[in-house]
Amino acid sequence: QVQLVESGGGLVQAGGSLRLSCAASGRTFIIYAVGWFRQAPGKEREFVAGISWTGGVTDYSDSVKGRFTVSRDNAKSTVYLQMNNLKPEDTAVYYCAVDTRTLHTVVRQTTWYDYWGQGTQVTVSS
Repeated sequence: QVQLVESGGGLVQAGGSLRLSCAASGRTFIIYAVGWFRQAPGKEREFVAGISWTGGVTDYSDSVKGRFTVSRDNAKSTVYLQMNNLKPEDTAVYYCAVDTRTLHTVVRQTTWYDYWGQGTQVTVSS
């Protein structure tokens, strides 16, 4: 089992920044790629960003490309999502999720991921 805990969410004004963290514990040696997803009220959960096991491959949704940066520190079993120039439409609950099957790619489908955190709320005011 892998346990994931997200932190760093909060309320920020448009144009501001937040850094989310996803700390893993348990069987962390089985963690390969990690994805960040978000879900706004009344909407489906959507892919935001992801990073491969080595960090050599990253992927971003078009809506956050150029504003968000995903990174990881495997020694700390932690993945980060730096979010800059936040917009009101970024308001959502943000989740991290772990892929235990793929090493060198990032998968966007939510159903591919094996373990999920509880989420952290990000609210961007206009």
